[in-house]
Amino acid sequence: MHPSRPPQTGSRRVAVLGAGSWGTTFAKVLADAGSDVALWARRPELALEIAQSKRNSDYLPGVNLPRNLWASDDVAEVLDGVDAVFISVPSQSLRQNLADVHDVFPRNAIVVSLMKGVERGSRFRMSEVIGQGLQLDPAQVAVISGPNLALEIAREEPTATVVSSESIDTATLIAMMAGTRYLHSFVNTDVIGTEFGGVLKNLIAVAIGIVDGVGYGENTKASIITRGLVEMTDFAVAYGAKAETLSGLAGLGDLIATCESPLSRNNTAGRLLGQGYGFAEVIAQMNQTAEGLASVAPILELALAKGVEMPIVSQVAEVLAGTMDPRDIAPHLAFTEEPQREK
Repeated sequence: MHPSRPPQTGSRRVAVLGAGSWGTTFAKVLADAGSDVALWARRPELALEIAQSKRNSDYLPGVNLPRNLWASDDVAEVLDGVDAVFISVPSQSLRQNLADVHDVFPRNAIVVSLMKGVERGSRFRMSEVIGQGLQLDPAQVAVISGPNLALEIAREEPTATVVSSESIDTATLIAMMAGTRYLHSFVNTDVIGTEFGGVLKNLIAVAIGIVDGVGYGENTKASIITRGLVEMTDFAVAYGAKAETLSGLAGLGDLIATCESPLSRNNTAGRLLGQGYGFAEVIAQMNQTAEGLASVAPILELALAKGVEMPIVSQVAEVLAGTMDPRDIAPHLAFTEEPQREK
């Protein structure tokens, strides 16, 4: 047994893989909701700090973690005997992480994606990668997405999120497991819309960051947010999502939070681009993953496959490639000077 593992209380046992800001925050949520929570950290020194000091000073400075949350760098120990596994690792490393833990993964556990990305190459959503990597029935998989900036939730500021699964029973169970006085969960079965909402808003947030870095004002940002929601909805619906999902917490709600907050990694990355830093320089300055940067290319490939026009995301791609001056990004005016009917 891990030396800092607390005595079991008899409540539900869950694991969280990934001890970054969001993984640690959601581990806190689950512990506050009454579960015994095991958190896997890749770095032994981080696992030791969380287990012994109940702090994660790298990612959540000043936040005290619950006593019924412990951590280890031994993934087999973390996964032992758990009923549910919540995964919060960089999207582009998910498939390899699943391969690494496949042999010790609890086969009957519900698996929940906390990630917001699309896999490069395959262009699969994270729930699809999980289903493939662990050979799971879709009813055993759920996703969580919404206006959920990690540090605000870790500070117990009230917010809401969406839990989605093809099985409403699975979604409801996970929502109950994550219910606290400061986080309320809504449920749906629109996994496609919920997941794509979380991915696409990151791309719009990069665009907002770019124009913010350039120095443009609120008119420009409001135009991009509004037209960005149209792009998000057109894209998601083309892939089978419900339009109303994109107008809810997992779409519009997440879009507003991510575009407006300096805590947003994607907004920060865009702001650095707008200030004239190159892509490599932005990556070097970020101490956490900005998923939007990795998702631009696969999203545009998916949009092309369905004939969906995404002028905002396309211009973000040009800025990332260095083929467009950030000052020229005005995608709400793109492609035509003729009047267009708003939808």
